[in-house]
Amino acid sequence: MLESSVVWFNEIGLGDIPQVGGKNASLGEMVRALSDDGVQVPDGFATTANAYRAFIAANGIEPALRHQLDLFHDGRASLRVTGEALRELFLGGEFPADIADGIRASYRELSEKAGHPNLPVAVRSSATAEDLPDASFAGQQETFLNVTGERDLLDACRRCYASLFTDRAISYREVKNFDHLDVALSIGVQRMIRADVGGSGVMFSIDTDTGFPGVAVISAAWGLGETVVQGTVNPDKYLVFKALLDQPGCTPIIEKTLGEKARKMVYAKGGSARTRTIDTPERERQSFVLSDAEIVKLGRWAVIVENHYGRPMDMEWAKDGVTRELFLVQARPETVHSQASGTRFTVSTLTETGPLLETGVAIGDSIASGVACVIKDPADIEKFVDGAILVTEMTDPDWVPIMTRAAGIVTDHGGPTSHAAIVSRELGVPAVVGTGTATETLKDGQMITISCAEGDEGFVYEGALAFDTEEIDLGTVPKTRTKVMVNIASPAAAFEWWRLPADGVGLARMEFIINNLIQIHPMALVHPDRVTDRAAIRRIEELTRGYMDPKEYFVQTLALGIAKLTAPYHPDPVIVRMSDFKTNEYAHLIGGSGFEHSEENPMLGFRGASRYYDERYREGFALECRAIRLVREKIGFRNVIVMVPFCRTTTEADRVLAVMAENGLVRGEAGLQIYMMCEIPANVILAERFATRFDGFSIGSNDLTQLVLGVDRDAEDLAALFDERDDAVKQMISEAIHKAHAAGIKIGICGQAPSNYPDFAAFLVEEGIDSISLNPDSFLKTVGRIAEAERNHDTT
Repeated sequence: MLESSVVWFNEIGLGDIPQVGGKNASLGEMVRALSDDGVQVPDGFATTANAYRAFIAANGIEPALRHQLDLFHDGRASLRVTGEALRELFLGGEFPADIADGIRASYRELSEKAGHPNLPVAVRSSATAEDLPDASFAGQQETFLNVTGERDLLDACRRCYASLFTDRAISYREVKNFDHLDVALSIGVQRMIRADVGGSGVMFSIDTDTGFPGVAVISAAWGLGETVVQGTVNPDKYLVFKALLDQPGCTPIIEKTLGEKARKMVYAKGGSARTRTIDTPERERQSFVLSDAEIVKLGRWAVIVENHYGRPMDMEWAKDGVTRELFLVQARPETVHSQASGTRFTVSTLTETGPLLETGVAIGDSIASGVACVIKDPADIEKFVDGAILVTEMTDPDWVPIMTRAAGIVTDHGGPTSHAAIVSRELGVPAVVGTGTATETLKDGQMITISCAEGDEGFVYEGALAFDTEEIDLGTVPKTRTKVMVNIASPAAAFEWWRLPADGVGLARMEFIINNLIQIHPMALVHPDRVTDRAAIRRIEELTRGYMDPKEYFVQTLALGIAKLTAPYHPDPVIVRMSDFKTNEYAHLIGGSGFEHSEENPMLGFRGASRYYDERYREGFALECRAIRLVREKIGFRNVIVMVPFCRTTTEADRVLAVMAENGLVRGEAGLQIYMMCEIPANVILAERFATRFDGFSIGSNDLTQLVLGVDRDAEDLAALFDERDDAVKQMISEAIHKAHAAGIKIGICGQAPSNYPDFAAFLVEEGIDSISLNPDSFLKTVGRIAEAERNHDTT
């Protein structure tokens, strides 16, 4: 039990939460326990709960507190009236002399340590019931930045006490069933970091959208961190894969998204305001706040903090723009995904479509429909209708009372660590944040559907769209001898399905990343002089802005997309198929029309392996190879296997392997395995010869069926003839499996047939296939069929 009214951070720890609250106890814990591990926390001190209660007693506040709360509970006073009355009780009070003297003396000592007579400090509120494992209390009380001088410090401390009874704090405690009079408030006084000329942000040691525990998620903006916490800016976003942080030579950053960062908060000069928000200079808007080395350093700190606390953590950090040092300024338990079941989760799926109205960052993974309630001014909060979808520019803690009553939330501003995002996750309410223009395009009273079930991006559709919600219990998934893998195209989808007990990724389609993330034809980046369409030129300039060499945009974006897709399955194998666009598909990429010719039948034309060594695409393929090298060598995912599609002859295989070797992808070097898609009859007929050149086969049942039966797989009028279960196709598959095994290489299949047809899954098991790769939504259903087929096979 702490007896003093004022204590230094290095004198307190997690055992002192009843006296200094979760926030200050955590700061003290890090100062005491983690400084030897290199985690830097700005020095400071805290007042105790004893000081808070002494303040109440000295000013005779408790009877009036009880009276006002009774009026509120009896319905005789509104939340707004009650909050105003309670705050005035504190703002009109005076600190007892001994406590005021202790605060002044500690502030002078802190200033002397820093060599600054009136040291700028952050004055933070730390309630004794906050930051508990099941309640974050994010932003419920006030923080005051750039406080200088003893008089301003005492005034800020008084305002911290008053903030224990903001409308949002009262409402939150009501929801969580905390007794208002059981909660005390500790004040943290912490040396300010010059983040106003550096940068700051938020970091989680778990993916805040999906609960994937393998990454640290960092948001960053220029200036003081309140803009990120409050959601007034769209920040940079970085993802660090934690398991590779200690692998020598690796920089395991798997996502770097440049945020708009339109505004930043800096110190105010003169006047009563301590901070001001200004437009961010264009140069800073177009620059990442953190270097790769700084991102990795914060990622390591996230792991250290998480390991010490033994649970996922929510942290705030700041970078001093003068000294270039990084600091952690807060750490609290993550309270959403850490409470979720590891074996049960729900999957929501839209079953119809509608006009797309807005897009933004998806928060959560569910879907909601409702009437849009557009509120721009906090003064109009009382107009909110229960069960509506709140549409606003941004939220802060004052909005919590109506966020608890919303079916969904849409904001103009903010990123995945903004206030709206944090509270939405805790409430289990889907939100689409950072749309930019939702308050302008969505109309009050308009029926809308928001979908956060389609990856990182959230969508707002017109109308009440139908959707299904399914609860999945992983505890019922049987074990199989056959490796059961997943087909993944979207990096975001990989995170959505990380809980599936898959044995890796059997097919990762590179062209999905190129089409959806990169959008530009690679040859248009190699030869920009050959792009003549002005709209295409402008779009290329927009997408590649910030890259000295436009080709690096392709390499970096592709590498990060593959890395993010790979992370949830590490260290299991992830088979990445090199691009397999057809000419008509490549032509649709930005700048692509100048590099692709028209073909009568693109499905049988210039595609797959034939492009890689051809002068028309060879330089584009070199960029693909560079991206794979970056994923394996710099980021560190040595579990990535490369696969060559639509390889028609052994001569073509030799030419492709030679070109790959020229670009640094040498089979067998640094453990690199190269597979081939087995999807052409020639691949089966000459399987023994192909097997000497590749480490494994993956049967592409769609193309193999097309070519064995002579049926265009896209022809609707021939759909009845297209059947993977045809005896001719099954004979080809059987032959391929047996020849692969005779040659001593692995063989799997990536196709929908095992999911669609139980008898086809049984056929594959009987033939002894090594792996079956499935679409995620059919994984659990088909695993059961495979397990049953294995049992039946064992008994016959």
